[in-house]
Amino acid sequence: MKYVYATLATLVVVIILAVLLLNSGGHQRVGSVSTNFRLLGPNDKVVVRHFDDPAIPNISCYASFAQTGGVAGSVGLAEDPSRFALSCVAHGPVTIPSSLPDQQEIGAVSASALFKHFVLTRMVDRQTNTLVYLLVSTKVLHGSPANAVSAVPAS
Repeated sequence: MKYVYATLATLVVVIILAVLLLNSGGHQRVGSVSTNFRLLGPNDKVVVRHFDDPAIPNISCYASFAQTGGVAGSVGLAEDPSRFALSCVAHGPVTIPSSLPDQQEIGAVSASALFKHFVLTRMVDRQTNTLVYLLVSTKVLHGSPANAVSAVPAS
């Protein structure tokens, strides 16, 4: 019986560490607004995150995500709903390098402990010299049609 408890404790620690690692890379939290009071654990909220395009200077994307609170949300075990928005802006001159891939994943945020993520992908519309950013919700077993798009013209 001690072995079972030790195994469960180890599994919980691994899941929490995985959630922390998935939530830490490639983006910064700008702020949040509470949307639903929870008696136990943090409130549900809308969180705004900032992503810089790693290959294109002077472009930043801002994404807002619904985040589930409560006890499950506080330990990273709640699955966040697929509700989000995206806006990308140029804060200086934008040039598209000729070697830039036509499509590339540039960021991700975990929306559950293991199975769901929000993925930010950059696409290049070479015909109009525009960078298109697409944010989608993904699940390991079933994809999701939820998405948001933003475009930034290049100089």
